[in-house]
Amino acid sequence: MLEDISKKLYQILEESCDSCESESIALSGGLDSSILAHYFKKRKPDAVAIISEDFVSTDLTYCQTISKETEIPLTIYNVTTSTILEAVESTIKILKNFNDIEIRNNVVMYLALKWAKENDKKSIITGDGADELFAGYNFLVNKPENELEAEIKRVCSVMHFPTQEIGKSLGVKVESPFLNEKVIEMANQIPSNLKVKEEENVRYGKWILRKTFETYIPTQIAWRKKSPMQEGAGTAGLTNLFESIISEEKYVEKIISMGYSEDDAKDYVKTHKNSNETEINPDLGLKNEFEIKLPPVDESVFASSSSKILLTSERNANPYAKGLALLLLIGCIAGLLNGVDFLSPNSGMNK
Repeated sequence: MLEDISKKLYQILEESCDSCESESIALSGGLDSSILAHYFKKRKPDAVAIISEDFVSTDLTYCQTISKETEIPLTIYNVTTSTILEAVESTIKILKNFNDIEIRNNVVMYLALKWAKENDKKSIITGDGADELFAGYNFLVNKPENELEAEIKRVCSVMHFPTQEIGKSLGVKVESPFLNEKVIEMANQIPSNLKVKEEENVRYGKWILRKTFETYIPTQIAWRKKSPMQEGAGTAGLTNLFESIISEEKYVEKIISMGYSEDDAKDYVKTHKNSNETEINPDLGLKNEFEIKLPPVDESVFASSSSKILLTSERNANPYAKGLALLLLIGCIAGLLNGVDFLSPNSGMNK
């Protein structure tokens, strides 16, 4: 049974790769991109690996290994911290997403796609989909077996790939062989106990992929533990800076929505981010968020918080709340008059 599944999986993936037109591949040296490199080696595509100059990267040795094994020419795109941070801003604008982990992952693909565009590549191949379809994520590997099948189905039902959106924005076509319809259909037929399984007393995700390709790619890659994209490229070391930029971008968007220009919004955030207006707020998992306090544009700000800016025109209070507020106001006025009466016993409500 295992042999038949592996044989069919190999064949379907080969057909999927053969249907791709791209002559470029994003090569991390991980299991997924290395499997694709095995298929594409006969084409000798251009490969690119994104490596941070300033932080530790786990991908460098592995991508060089698979490049040598397949004889695919490899470009190491060494990116500086400033380049990464510029890419973060661009990725946020494209995806309109402020989740720091997702941005850290997708900024790597943004840089790969940017490299492709700058080098006149019309398209690029990625390993998107393998982690979802074959249970590569660590949280799936650690799931109890009686929950695993349902969890894999849930992940597959909500999987999305921002790489496609980034590619459209940059004008670079993204081809992902693992997301071919026949590959997805095949993956859905493979039982979960062949996706997550022990090998030499170690529990692995994507076990069926590893077993199928262990004789085709270097062993140290076939059984390499899952490494998040941001760790492989070295962008995980930028966590604090990422959170700062993501927080700032979030507030720039809010200020722009109030009618200010992007330049004015950025200037305001830059000027006030270290002021006494800064407060810790857990909203959306962001850190170092601050309340926006700006002079009015077309109308004054009625209320402001880290999650919502309320303008006067947005105050649609419940009619019962309005009535209660009126009673409280009358009570306050009565109390004030009573206080005046106490201070001036010869005048007031009770003489």
